Amino acid sequence: MNLRRVFLYLKARIKNLLILKQDINELYYYKLKKRFYFLDWRSMKKVYIVTGANGFLGNNIIRKLSIHSENEIRALVLPDDKVKSLDNLKCKIYYGDVTKKDTLKAIFENLKDKEVYVIHCAAIVYIKTKHNNSVYKVNVNGTKNIIAKVLEANAKLIYVSSVHAINEKESNEVMSEITDFDKDKVVGLYAKTKAETAKYVLEMVKKKNLNACIVHPSGIIGPYDFGNSHLTHLIKVIAKGNLFAVVKGGYDFVEVRDVVDGIINAASKENRGECYILSNRYVSIKELADLICETRNIKKIKLVLPIWVAKLLAPLCEIYYNLKNETPLFTKYSLYTLSSNANFTTSKAKKELGYKNIDIKDTIKDTIKWLEENKELEKLK
Repeated sequence: MNLRRVFLYLKARIKNLLILKQDINELYYYKLKKRFYFLDWRSMKKVYIVTGANGFLGNNIIRKLSIHSENEIRALVLPDDKVKSLDNLKCKIYYGDVTKKDTLKAIFENLKDKEVYVIHCAAIVYIKTKHNNSVYKVNVNGTKNIIAKVLEANAKLIYVSSVHAINEKESNEVMSEITDFDKDKVVGLYAKTKAETAKYVLEMVKKKNLNACIVHPSGIIGPYDFGNSHLTHLIKVIAKGNLFAVVKGGYDFVEVRDVVDGIINAASKENRGECYILSNRYVSIKELADLICETRNIKKIKLVLPIWVAKLLAPLCEIYYNLKNETPLFTKYSLYTLSSNANFTTSKAKKELGYKNIDIKDTIKDTIKWLEENKELEKLK
């Protein structure tokens, strides 16, 4: 009889302990779910929405994200745009236009119980002198549409701005991250749209509790540029041996894969309202040209034109390339940039994102290798 009582007592105690353990687990998971916006982290899948996905930066981001098979990657591409840069990459292509909010519906569907990151790369990088209304529509209004969708989806936004959005300091003084963006304190249509948009992003962080951070890359170079950006075009012309002179001056040029790592790391951090400069170091156009010529084993360019001479030739250069429907090598704005302060610090990104830089020599080697393998230099007239 006593043994039976002992058995029943122990059974009741074990049952109570199991109930207590269950209660503790439920409380623990409830707190976690509350912290993560009432989503059960145990079943959440990561979804990355990349705008401007077929662009230079966009396709490189998808290449890196594709390494992890568990990631769901959604690529936003303009209707009728070429998608060669996304060939054989693990992503689903959605066609839409950031300036038309209704076209963004599909890419933001079926996101319940998913951890969503929106990497907003879509933008028009513009260096020409003639005003272009599309730059404002895409860079400013398009971003506002993306922000509205991010808020609806309770997602996190990683907004790709530019160092050009940061107020330039005099006397080559070191420039770090700012929060008081002012379009009237920067030069050029592209820079003004980036400054205005960065300001709006931070306003939405305060007013709407938008979960967003901002990254500011400098001049991006590297492989997998299917769109022939201004810097890639310059590299191609030099590599082909079609340039007899370079311009005095330079800028901070950064490897695209370094920027990609910075962006992906920024997505995973608790950094609402934070900004990060993603740059490398100052490289003169002469040094850039020498590295290209060394890699290609061709004769180096000896003639270096003063900026003032290049500025006199810039208007004619723009007219010439516009008539040929080709990317201009130098414009009034690009020449201004080459003589501006490019002394940026990445100390914050290094500390908070583990940001690192590939040696510029390796970047040039990899870029030339990719251009040669894809016969990009043969396409140049």
